[in-house]
Amino acid sequence: MSRALPKYNKRRVVFIGGAAAVVLSGAVIAGSALAGTPDKGSTAQSARTLADPGTISCPDVKSQLPAVPASAQAEVDRNLALLDTQIAEANKRLVDTVGQGGANFVQNAILGPLKDKRVSTIDRIAISIGRQGTKPTGLDSLATCTLNTGGTDVGGTGTGGTDTGTDTGATDTATPSATASATDAAGGTDTTTAVGAISCPDVKSQLPAVPASAQAEVDRNLALLDTQIAEANKRLVDTVGQGGANFVQNAILGPLKDKRVSTIDRIAIAIGRQGTKPSGLDSLAACTLTK
Repeated sequence: MSRALPKYNKRRVVFIGGAAAVVLSGAVIAGSALAGTPDKGSTAQSARTLADPGTISCPDVKSQLPAVPASAQAEVDRNLALLDTQIAEANKRLVDTVGQGGANFVQNAILGPLKDKRVSTIDRIAISIGRQGTKPTGLDSLATCTLNTGGTDVGGTGTGGTDTGTDTGATDTATPSATASATDAAGGTDTTTAVGAISCPDVKSQLPAVPASAQAEVDRNLALLDTQIAEANKRLVDTVGQGGANFVQNAILGPLKDKRVSTIDRIAIAIGRQGTKPSGLDSLAACTLTK
């Protein structure tokens, strides 16, 4: 009897010690799990940061203008207001498209088109001032805007400002093919254009007689219209598959129209210096995508 009691006590100690070890292990595991669980508030804050697209910042044009003739004041004010509207629209698009496209989506689809619009609007301001005084120069440098994200400016100089960009803004990390191949039953390949082509109304055929003194300027701007179409077609190829349903309209056709409006307006002004300025040419600015 005296020998059995110590044996019983030893078993009880082992059992209690084992149970305590299990409880301690569970506490350690639970503590580790809790330590690895991110704070809900921290997660929400991170999500808000990722969803914040930032804001678009553009140079102030009004403060850089010379004295505006009274006869041009209304037109200048109208175009200054348009600049503000363009920035507001770009900021709205920035919010509506957050998370879309690739690394250069904001530059290609928002900042680039915004710059094109601003170039055209600023040019109209300069032209209206120049009608009654000296046309200001260098205002185009105020057209480029930047994206402010948490105190960081994202953007560039020149005409595109993308990380790997060119003047057409047609850049991205991917280089999609411009054609799609369909193999027929005989094993042949039928190559068809996947992205289509941009078609614009012909301006030259709609012009009146051009004064000799304006011919060089008119020819230069007609050539520029061709260049703009070529650049837009290149961008169409380089950005195939990017953005949403309205990407081509918003990022290519819309900016192309703005450029053409400005160029066509210069043609009309050049003709009007020595004759009657043609009207209604702006109707030729809009282009379409043909498949």
